[in-house]
Amino acid sequence: AGMEGSGDASRAWADWRLALWTLCSVLLPVLITAWCSFQRSRRQLLIRDIFRKSKHDWHYTDLFGSPSYCCVCAQHILRGAFCSCCGLRVCEACLKKADRRFLCKEIMMRGTAGAPGSMPHHWIRGNVPLCSCCMVCKQQCGTQPKLCDYRCVWCQYTVHDECMVDCLRTEDCTFGEFKDLVIPPYYLSAINQMRKEKRTNYEKVVPYCRKHWMPVMVLANTRSGNNMGEVFLGEFKMLLNPVQVFDLSKIAPAKALQLCTWLPCNAVRVLVCGGDGTVGWVLDAIDEMKIKGQERYIPQVAILPLGTGNDLSNTLGWGAGYAGEVPVEQILRNVMEADGIKLDRWKVQVTNKGYYNLRKPKVFTMNNYFSVGPDALMALNFHAHREKTPSLFSSRIINKGVYFFYGTKDCLVQECKDLNKKVELELDGERIELPNLEGIIVLNIGYWGGGCRLWEGMGDEPYPLARHDDGLLEVVGVHGSFHCAQIQVKLANPVRLGQAHTVRLILKSSKMPMQVDGEPWAQGPCTVTITHKTHALMLYHSGEQTDDDDASSLSE
Repeated sequence: AGMEGSGDASRAWADWRLALWTLCSVLLPVLITAWCSFQRSRRQLLIRDIFRKSKHDWHYTDLFGSPSYCCVCAQHILRGAFCSCCGLRVCEACLKKADRRFLCKEIMMRGTAGAPGSMPHHWIRGNVPLCSCCMVCKQQCGTQPKLCDYRCVWCQYTVHDECMVDCLRTEDCTFGEFKDLVIPPYYLSAINQMRKEKRTNYEKVVPYCRKHWMPVMVLANTRSGNNMGEVFLGEFKMLLNPVQVFDLSKIAPAKALQLCTWLPCNAVRVLVCGGDGTVGWVLDAIDEMKIKGQERYIPQVAILPLGTGNDLSNTLGWGAGYAGEVPVEQILRNVMEADGIKLDRWKVQVTNKGYYNLRKPKVFTMNNYFSVGPDALMALNFHAHREKTPSLFSSRIINKGVYFFYGTKDCLVQECKDLNKKVELELDGERIELPNLEGIIVLNIGYWGGGCRLWEGMGDEPYPLARHDDGLLEVVGVHGSFHCAQIQVKLANPVRLGQAHTVRLILKSSKMPMQVDGEPWAQGPCTVTITHKTHALMLYHSGEQTDDDDASSLSE
């Protein structure tokens, strides 16, 4: 019995020991994981706190896109923080030291009315761009696998360690290739002081007095198209004064454009990074400036197409879509070389029918086109699905694929058939007899539907050329979605209904899809009146051509 009792006790102890080891083997990884997670969260909170309080524009990355070295400890780093304004790169451990030790780009110099008309270079050591050349010996910089050589954050000039002499540290910065686009910090400091003293003789301030100075403002919509706006914000901040670069998801265009009042009249150029909707948003803000009496500060507008359709951008020579194939430096050169033109803007007034309708008419501003019919139905279905699941619509290719799906569906269903029996059309007060149609499109610009020259069609018939600055609208009809597809591949012509200064369309019965510049809605019986509103000052770039039709170049 004693031996049996001792055997039971040893077995019980073995069972307890097994249970204890099992518990430890389960709990230990859980505790280690929890501890690591706590430390990571604590580290992230500290990093975010530094980012929030810092004058640098810090961002964190898990993998640098090129060989990088910490600007404090000089060690090779794969991940860490970088400043999108001055280009500093640093590991996590040295982030706090770097934030205290190195100054970022100053958007405005600390000073008073006596602010100088020049400033010295602002040198940053290491991580110079590949294939950059030393401004002293003209040899390539950044070739050694270590933290070496210097770069000025304003003019982007680079210098070898051994070529850096004391005179370069105090030498005046010329702001490099883009000196005519950059707003110098000392200029803003001087203008700020003069405004406090209520003086307006800005003509004496450098570089206001310089003949070819054309400061540029960059307004980027970080949510457009492929969500590339975030990348461009950093690249433009590196080349320009950060005060010239605005994120439209954080600041409205109307507020950003007030910087124009600090700059020379009729000299400012605005680069809008986004789709046609973003461009329309900025042009509306410019119209508000006219209402406020700031017409002499109106800027000229260039476009970097990041949206899905980009028909306005295509018409003005900036291309049908941008995917990073052109360096940011070349984009700024294109903006400098672009020619000024005018763009007609139109007022679209939609008045609902009915005896008891007391609501005000809906008023839109049109830059591109107005339509009723199958293309508006495709846009309406697309927008309805994008609002439900916006994360699925971050790619331009996916967006066009969804449009194709709804276009194919409409070919089979034909929801907009017999449109000619439901509407009446008047061009400059003259009633137009309509053939059998499913859609009517009113055009202000040359391109429609993501790159199709709708008014020209196949280009085999004589017709008055379409322009975007002649005060005339082109009105066409389509037989359906399949007809639209045929026109896009130049296998058919549209039904050209005419050109007019004023267009009036009466929807007599039923509900029909309508759109203005890609913004769709379902509309009941109403009267649509389109009249000229104003002109917008745009920039035309002659370097891009997306159609080999001779008529397309003549129409501009």
